[in-house]
Amino acid sequence: MKNKVPIVDSQVPMPPKSRRSKKRSNLAKRRVKIRVKKRARVPGVSPLVKKYWLQRYDLFSKYDEGIQMDEEGWFSVTPEEIAVRHAERSGGGAIIDGFAGVGGNAIQFAKMCYHVVAIDIDPQKVELAFNNAKIYGVEDYVDFVVGDFVQLAPALKGDVVFLAPPWGGPSYKTIKNFTLDLLKPKDGYSMFQIAQTITPNIIMFLPRNVDLHQVEELSWLSSPPLCVEIEKNYVNGYFKGITVYFGAAFGQLELS
Repeated sequence: MKNKVPIVDSQVPMPPKSRRSKKRSNLAKRRVKIRVKKRARVPGVSPLVKKYWLQRYDLFSKYDEGIQMDEEGWFSVTPEEIAVRHAERSGGGAIIDGFAGVGGNAIQFAKMCYHVVAIDIDPQKVELAFNNAKIYGVEDYVDFVVGDFVQLAPALKGDVVFLAPPWGGPSYKTIKNFTLDLLKPKDGYSMFQIAQTITPNIIMFLPRNVDLHQVEELSWLSSPPLCVEIEKNYVNGYFKGITVYFGAAFGQLELS
């Protein structure tokens, strides 16, 4: 039988040190650990949103110039590249952003020289969105409104309604088939019908795992059925969400 190859510890024994040198060594180790911990901390970023902070320039390219977000904003704002795409497809006129959050989409709509009505029920988010719009120099093109889109809809007028309602936080990723009733504050069917009272031209930004059969059903809530186009959105090769364009303003594809 072959002899087993011995496993040698790579740590070479060091000569004994005096007590004084050991104390200095231990103190130095403690200092190193403290410094590492301080470097790892990011002011204003909780453990929940740490991974989103690493993507901050994907969310706002001007992040370092004074962009502000609350905790929910970190994981709910539309990545800038996708928001630019929404703005390019919006077609012009007045845009109503029903769930503006910290302003990611409203800013890009305004940069395309459209008039934007940015609505959010949270006053703090509206304040943050206004700050962020100033960073991009478009605050004069946006009317920021504190209110409930569902309640305000009857009084609103616009050429396009953009809906990016809350998905329920990061836990949406654990759901295999994300149904429209999981959207907040109302189910997707109800919010779509409310948007239709303003205009048939509607853009919805939805989770990547949304039930596409239900999304297609939304087009049949009007008579005649709306044209619909479903677009998958990627950032740096990662699948981030699905955008659905309803109405004649975007109608590249019509359901048969």
